[in-house]
Amino acid sequence: MIPNSPTTTTNDSVTLELPAPTAWPIVLAFGITLIIAGLVTSESVSVLGAVLAIAGAVGWFRNILPHEAHESVPVTPEQPAIATTRRDVARLEIENQPTRAWLPLEIYPVSAGVKGGLAGSVIMAVLAMVYGLISGNGIWYPVNLLVAGFFPGAVHATTAQIAEFRMSALLLAIPIHLITSLLVGLLYGVMLPMFPRRPIFLGGLVAPIMWSGLLYTTLDIVNPVMNQRIDWLWFVLSQVGFGVAAGLVVSRQQRIRTYQGLPFAVRAGIEAPGVMREKDQE
Repeated sequence: MIPNSPTTTTNDSVTLELPAPTAWPIVLAFGITLIIAGLVTSESVSVLGAVLAIAGAVGWFRNILPHEAHESVPVTPEQPAIATTRRDVARLEIENQPTRAWLPLEIYPVSAGVKGGLAGSVIMAVLAMVYGLISGNGIWYPVNLLVAGFFPGAVHATTAQIAEFRMSALLLAIPIHLITSLLVGLLYGVMLPMFPRRPIFLGGLVAPIMWSGLLYTTLDIVNPVMNQRIDWLWFVLSQVGFGVAAGLVVSRQQRIRTYQGLPFAVRAGIEAPGVMREKDQE
């Protein structure tokens, strides 16, 4: 029997309330897999993956919001006898013993990562447009190049055709750029408190170089057209600009102290019977 779990006693047995099983996480994961697979196969595969991912996310959240779904599992009320031949060890109680701290002592709120991601996205977009103007291809060239993997016909397109304005490419590039920037901004908000002495060095140089190296090894699979036409010098400069902007914005936000001494379930906001109050008692 799981300690501190709600139980119900009937005339014949004891039941234990456990989270109800669900297949929605598998559907969500399969949908995301199809979205990525569609980048190198067909648009219809990505569309099918998007439908499955949305259905999986909706179904999963419906199982946990506003209350988690549970099921009653019958258990044997008998407890096995536990015996040991080892001797008990007496423990000395030390008065005013210091509590071991969980590092970092202070963290940035989620809003700091969001602000940093938005600031970095603006700087990166400006640098990409400057590259388009300097290269002579126009400001829409980097935009169309970002989403070229979603359009199979772009493999045989000329530079002039990629540089043309396309509303469908713009509408697809904006959410991709914003979502990616917000995720990286949240990652900066988590990492920077661990390196408080040189946050700009970490966010503006180390992280962009690592991120650029990761893309260099995978871009041929994710976006072959962009991999053939990308200017890596400008790409790295854009990543550095993003990192410096995001690092400056995040590092200037007010930190909040972590919940020292509280159980992990409370600090993580997990519903833990016996540690947190039940919903019916709130």
